[in-house]
Amino acid sequence: MRRGSGSGPAWWLQVLSPFLLPLFHGALPDQIRYSIPEELAKNSMVGNLAKDLGLGIQDLPTRKLRVSAEKDYFTVNPESGDLLVGDRLDREQVCGKQLLCVLEFDIVAEKPLNIFHVAVILQDINDNAPLFKQSEIDLNIGESTRPGKAFPLDPALDADAGSNSLQKYYLTDNDYFEVTEKETPDGRKYPELILKRFLDREEQNFHQLVLTAVDGGDPPQSGTAQIRIQVTDANDNAPVFSQDVYRVALREDVPQGYSVLQVTATDQDEGVNAEITYSFHRVEEQVERFFKLDKRTGEITTKGNLDFETAKSYSLSVEAKDPGDLASHCSIQVEILDENDCAPEVIVTSVFYSAA
Repeated sequence: MRRGSGSGPAWWLQVLSPFLLPLFHGALPDQIRYSIPEELAKNSMVGNLAKDLGLGIQDLPTRKLRVSAEKDYFTVNPESGDLLVGDRLDREQVCGKQLLCVLEFDIVAEKPLNIFHVAVILQDINDNAPLFKQSEIDLNIGESTRPGKAFPLDPALDADAGSNSLQKYYLTDNDYFEVTEKETPDGRKYPELILKRFLDREEQNFHQLVLTAVDGGDPPQSGTAQIRIQVTDANDNAPVFSQDVYRVALREDVPQGYSVLQVTATDQDEGVNAEITYSFHRVEEQVERFFKLDKRTGEITTKGNLDFETAKSYSLSVEAKDPGDLASHCSIQVEILDENDCAPEVIVTSVFYSAA
């Protein structure tokens, strides 16, 4: 079916471009690679592209080097042939938490037509300090709690990757508590507060500690949170989940409000101490965007449209807590199943030039 009224040589070049490009690729050199730190200023030099392509300054007016890419991360100086940063690049915005951040694109040269493949590795710099969601953490711990009891805490968040990301937690020196590090199934480190000895409410009914998260930068950066602990009267039993780990597979096209599963915890205490409240614990913000937890029943339902192309799985943690603030935790691994909802995408690069 004919669309529009386009005709003439320019229109035919556009139509034939997908078929002509493979003919040029066979004669192309290996990929040209550069490496730069993130956050360089606009127009900072990446490398002398003309030199690396074997072109002289006298060739540049004719060859007209240009970047062929969807996003204008880089530009070419037409006079010097230098590859320049198009705008300040934030590695965390471009690649998220990926260990290797590579921007790949093509350089087009005219007369004769050549297409060169270029890759720029974007190196991480330590431009983000670990930050806690809450600067103050309140805990109620019963005086009958046995030493060795663990209290998982929300992790500090660090947008940097690799060695510049969060590495270690520290706790102020004290006689009753220490901090250890655990990892979620997806590799994120979170702290656990460990009780070292029995608490005595009559001796000391309140403790205040400082939790510090430190990254691996040089120099390192850190963030802190205050932990305020109220020692309460005895509450002998914490809730216990029926399973430590739940696994569920979920199609990406399920409607909002779809029931994912229901977690269940029981408490051997009686009366008010046996009342359990459920809540998400140490989960990323996107989890709370897509899933809803009923704090009374423990039922988890969807509240956003899932997309396999955006995330193939989610790691959820649910806390069951009684009125005495004794708690237990379970892990839920949600696998998203792909549906055939994406049409193939074709990107056509058209090169137009007129006779000199």
